[in-house]
Amino acid sequence: MLGEYLIEGRGAAEIAADVERAVGAGYLEPGQLLPPMRELAARLGVNPNTVAAAYRTLRERGVIETAGRRGSRVRSRPATTGRDGIGADVPAGVRDLSSGNPDPALLPALGPVLAALAADEGGRAPVLYGADPVEPELERFSRAELTADGVPDGPFTVTSGSLDAVERVLLAHLKPGDRVAVEDPGWGRTLDLVPALGLRTVPVAVDDDGPRADSLRTALESGARAVIVTARAHNPTGAAVSAARARALRAVLRDHPHTLLIEDDHGHGIVDLPLHPLAGSTRHWAFVRSVAKAYGPDLRLAAMTGDETTVDRVRGRQRLGPGWVSRLLQRAVVRLWTDEAVRGPEVAAAYRARRELLVDALADHGIEAHGRSGMNLWIPVPDETGAVSRLLHEGWAVSPGARYRLASPPGIRVTVSTLTPEEAPALAAAVAAAVTPARGRVQA
Repeated sequence: MLGEYLIEGRGAAEIAADVERAVGAGYLEPGQLLPPMRELAARLGVNPNTVAAAYRTLRERGVIETAGRRGSRVRSRPATTGRDGIGADVPAGVRDLSSGNPDPALLPALGPVLAALAADEGGRAPVLYGADPVEPELERFSRAELTADGVPDGPFTVTSGSLDAVERVLLAHLKPGDRVAVEDPGWGRTLDLVPALGLRTVPVAVDDDGPRADSLRTALESGARAVIVTARAHNPTGAAVSAARARALRAVLRDHPHTLLIEDDHGHGIVDLPLHPLAGSTRHWAFVRSVAKAYGPDLRLAAMTGDETTVDRVRGRQRLGPGWVSRLLQRAVVRLWTDEAVRGPEVAAAYRARRELLVDALADHGIEAHGRSGMNLWIPVPDETGAVSRLLHEGWAVSPGARYRLASPPGIRVTVSTLTPEEAPALAAAVAAAVTPARGRVQA
């Protein structure tokens, strides 16, 4: 059953750690069956309850899954094998449209901002242990923008990026084994994070207007206790929650008021579509706004608001770990917001133009593409592995949809953040040839 690999250990923790090491090293492959608990217990000379405890730990850590009498097997994507590993390396000379990164030319220069801050720090008292973890000006600016966008008022905190906030909010409310409704396709890091926390993913279908209300209702009725929604610039599809979709989603959430709602607005500052928040539709909620896409991923900062209980729990757990996000970085973001706010419409317009350029070029070849907002396009394909390989051969690197999918149909993601007008026609022709390689010739 396990080939040459023999699981070892005497206690539950040792057995679980041995299996997890084997999965991480590739000795136990995704989908591989593990021995029945009694069989493994007999071989190791331990009580079956010890093996049962080890398997339970592995399930909670997202390493294995159990299907009743069909036994336990390594998950198809264990938490120890991140989705970033899916896809081909980008060789020299290939145009990389797979990274998901913003255009460096559209990011503000951080050097002058940090230099100005360094000069200011001479007249400031240093931030010491026990100081307020939030820069007052950052909170003031954030609250003003959140209020203008219709996000309900609530306590405020700062986290080290969107995913840090999502992780802390999930851990503040859920326990291992709980179900979380996630967008499908959706952000690969989220799809990795949820099982890594010992939680179970429940897919919610997405279209251009965001999560589908009927699919969300099904997920919540099946027992999902939380839902994560991308407000705008959805990765990988570019979806943005429309006004009509927001009304439909709020209606579903009001029927399930105990659902934990997490909204991710990482597209703030690079999107020219209005925000239609869902926050406040349930008792417990969090709204997260990252600065990574607009001002630079290395800032590692996101503003977060939510209900009293949620924010208080996140703050409390944060105090026990890193304590706070650097107040120096928070001040840098304040300066960027005040100095760079005028560039927001310019940046959003640039990304929109690049998306539309490729969408139109693909349409000329009869190829469907999705991308209402942000810096990515999603192109449905019948065979994503073949499409990615053929595009790589033609000099274009794109992301396979497997990085972002649970149960949704195959596709490829193209990051258009640095795409030039000269490149769009050639890329569209290459995609058309890669998606329909048999067109115009007879297959052997």
